[in-house]
Amino acid sequence: MPEASPATPTSASKPKSAPQKAMEKLGLVRDIDLALHLPHRYEDETRVTPIAEAREGETVQCEGVVIECRVELRGRRSLLVKMADDSGELLLRFIHFYPSHQKTMAEGNRLRVRGELRGGFFGREMVHPTFKAVSEDTPLAQSLTPVYPSSASLPQVYLRKAVASGLKRAALEELLPPGTVPARLPSLREALDFLHHPPPAASLSMLEDHSHPAWQRLKFEELLAQQLSQLRAQRERARLRAPALRAARGGLHEQLLVTLPFGLTGAQQRVGEEIAQDLARPAPMHRLLQGDVGSGKTVVAALAAAVAIDAGWQCALMAPTEILAEQHFKKLVGWLEPLGLKVAWLTGSVKGKARQKMLDAAASGEAQLVIGTHAVIEDKVQFKKLGLAIIDEQHRFGVAQRLALRKKLASQALEPHLLMMSATPIPRTLAMTYFADLDVSTIDELPPGRTPIVTKVFADSKRDNVIAKIRDEVAKGAQVYWVCPLIEESETLDLKNATETHAELSAALEGKVVGLLHGRMAPSEKAAVMAQFSAGQMSVLVATTVIEVGVDVPNASLMVIEHAERFGLSQLHQLRGRVGRGAVASVCVLLYTGPLSPTGKDRLRAMAETNDGFEIARRDLDIRGPGEFMGARQSGAELLRFADLQEDAPLLKAARELAPQLLDRHPEAASRQVERWLGSKAEFLKA
Repeated sequence: MPEASPATPTSASKPKSAPQKAMEKLGLVRDIDLALHLPHRYEDETRVTPIAEAREGETVQCEGVVIECRVELRGRRSLLVKMADDSGELLLRFIHFYPSHQKTMAEGNRLRVRGELRGGFFGREMVHPTFKAVSEDTPLAQSLTPVYPSSASLPQVYLRKAVASGLKRAALEELLPPGTVPARLPSLREALDFLHHPPPAASLSMLEDHSHPAWQRLKFEELLAQQLSQLRAQRERARLRAPALRAARGGLHEQLLVTLPFGLTGAQQRVGEEIAQDLARPAPMHRLLQGDVGSGKTVVAALAAAVAIDAGWQCALMAPTEILAEQHFKKLVGWLEPLGLKVAWLTGSVKGKARQKMLDAAASGEAQLVIGTHAVIEDKVQFKKLGLAIIDEQHRFGVAQRLALRKKLASQALEPHLLMMSATPIPRTLAMTYFADLDVSTIDELPPGRTPIVTKVFADSKRDNVIAKIRDEVAKGAQVYWVCPLIEESETLDLKNATETHAELSAALEGKVVGLLHGRMAPSEKAAVMAQFSAGQMSVLVATTVIEVGVDVPNASLMVIEHAERFGLSQLHQLRGRVGRGAVASVCVLLYTGPLSPTGKDRLRAMAETNDGFEIARRDLDIRGPGEFMGARQSGAELLRFADLQEDAPLLKAARELAPQLLDRHPEAASRQVERWLGSKAEFLKA
C-alpha cells in the first residue's frame, strides 16, 4: 500500500489545499516519490557577502538592517527598501508586494536577502530578492538550499518541508546484495541525503551535470529497476499460451512465395524465418519488425499472415491511418485473394450494412484476414480464432490500444501472437532499455532496383527556382509531392498553408492537375485524390503529413517539404521515403525559413548527409532523446527520469548483467526494487 505523503489529508472529508493538489499532479503521493523528487538547482545560503564586496551580476546573500521602507507612487507603484551593513547600503525593489512585506521589512528590522546584484540609478540594488527576517544570532544554512521542480501553486518552502519529511520516512534500506553495486558508489540513503542537502563544499558542476557518485547511484538504481521490469514482463509473457502456428507443406505460405511478382531479399527471407519459428511455438510471439522506409515489411507481414491462416487461424492487421490501412489492404488483397483468401476491411468510415457484414465475417471466421485502423479493437469486433495480430507503425498506438488487440483471444485462455512493425529503426541503446522485452527482427537491405534519393536544402528565398524545377519535371511526365505542415492559416505560426500552396502551384502549372490532400477531408475524398495520383492522372499532390507513411507511387520522383525546419528528423525521413520507390532517380528538396535554430541545422544537415534510416535514428536520439522512438509505449510517463542512455552506457551494461541474477536469486528484492522506482508504470512495459 502506498505510503502517505505529509500533504495527504487524514480525513476523506477534509478538502485538499492547492499545494496538496499540486503535489498529487506532480505524482508526489508516496514518501518514496518525495525522496526521489530531486532538485534541479541549488542556492547557496551558507554564507553572507558584505554589501560592498558583492559584484554586479552575481547572485549573493547579504544581511543588514532596514534604514528606510517606503511605497513609491511615481510611475509604477513599487516598494523600496534600503538596508545597510557595516560596509555599505543596498536598495531592494519590489513591484509586486503585500502589506505583510512592509511589516517584515519595517525600519530597524534585520533582513537576510538573496538575489542578483545590479547597478541602479540610485546605487546598488536587487529586484524581487528572496528575504526573511533574522536576528544577529540566526544561524546560516549548513547545506546548499535545494530548488525543486514545482508549479505556481506549490511554494518552494512548502515543497522543501514535504520532501524533507518524506525523505526521513521513506524506506530506503539497501535492497541489492553486497558486491552488486558498482564500486565507489554510496548507499541509496547516503546518495539521496547528499543530493537533497549537499554541503557547501560540494562541486556544483558535478551536481548539475549529474556526474557526482550520488547521481551515479540513483541512475544505476533506476536503470536496474527498468531492466528488471522488462525482464519480468518478458518472462511472464513466456508463461502465457498461444496457438502453435505452422505452415502446411504446399500450403498458402508456399503458394504466396511462388505467386509473388518479385523475389525476396536475403534480409526478408531471414526475418521471415525468425517470425515463422516464433509462430510455431506455443508461447506468444512478441516481436518488433523494423526496417527502413521501402525495405519491404508488408510482404513479410503477408507471409506471417499466410502461416497463421494456413494453420486454421485468423489474422488482424491494424494501421494508424486509413491511408496506410488502405495501402496494406490493396497489396494484401492483390496477393492473397487470388489464393482463395477472404480479406475484410474495417475502419471508422465503414458504416451501416457494410460494417455489419465485415463484423459478421470476422466473428464467424469467414474473414481470415481483417485489415483496418483502430476500429479493429472496438468492443463490437469479435474474432472466432484470432491467432496473429500485426500492428504497423506501432509507436503511434497507445498501450491500451495494443493490449485491447492482444485480448481479442482471451476467452480461449490463449493469447494471439503479436508482430509490431516500425519504419523508424531503433538505436541499439534504446533497444537495450525501452524495448528490451521485445525480440527484434531487422530488414537491413533494400529491394533491388531502388535508386538513392538525392536530398537538397534550400532557403525559402529559392522558392521560385524550386517551382520552375517542378514545371520542368512534370513536363517530362514526372509526379511530385509538395508537403506542408499546416492546413490553413495560423495566427501564431507564419507558415505557408496547404490550401494557399495548392492555389499557388495550380496557377504556376497551368494545364497540369494539382491535387490537395489533408487530414480534414472525408475518407472518400482522400481515397479519390490518392487514386487519381496513383493512376498518374495528377502531376502534383499538395499534402499535409497524412502521406507520411503508407503511400506508394513509384512514378513520384520529386518531393518538396516546406518549412522543413518544423519537422522532426524521423518524420522528415519518413516523408522522404515516399519517393525513390521506382527506378527513376529521385530528389527530396527541403525548404526552410531562417533563422535556423541549432537543432534545425542539425536535422537538415543529417538529412542531406545520409539516407540510412539507422544513422538518422541515431542522430535523432542525440538531438531529441528517446521520446520519439517510444511513442505512446509509456502513455506519456517517462520511465527514466535521471539516466541518460548515451552517457550512462556503462551503468546500463551493469544493470543489464545484474537484472537476471537478481530476479533468479533474490526475487523479492527485485520486486521491491521495481515497485520503489516504477510503481504502476511497470504495467506499460507489458504492451
